[in-house]
Amino acid sequence: MTAVSSDLRTGRSLVEPELFDSIAEFTVTHFGYSQEKAERATDQALAFVATVGTATVKMVPSDDVDGALHAFILHTPDYREFCHKHAGRFLEHNPRPGGGGRVLEEVQATAHAMKAKGFMVMDDLWTVDGANAAQCDSDCGRDYRAV
Repeated sequence: MTAVSSDLRTGRSLVEPELFDSIAEFTVTHFGYSQEKAERATDQALAFVATVGTATVKMVPSDDVDGALHAFILHTPDYREFCHKHAGRFLEHNPRPGGGGRVLEEVQATAHAMKAKGFMVMDDLWTVDGANAAQCDSDCGRDYRAV
């Protein structure tokens, strides 16, 4: 049997532990997430921002990742530095005009872009109004028995 290594990256690995913990704690305090959910959402928010700079699709955070993303943005000096390092520029917060909700297909494209960039995507956090946006990768439905 051949061993297979996983080369998937985490958002958490992109920052110092103190900054990660601060973003997660802010997410718990101000957005009401459990500690476990806040840490997972913070990981995904960091991976999201690191992917935006090279994405070829419109990047939209999921309902669950959005709180941690906002917590990160409010750590403005650290957020600015992270953006320049990982996205090549400062990424402005750009909410949907008119305050409309997220579009499932845009969130799906975002999760797939993160996967393509080599990030671990925690599928259960990538939802829009309860509908999962990340489970199905680009070859979903393919018959794996076929050669």
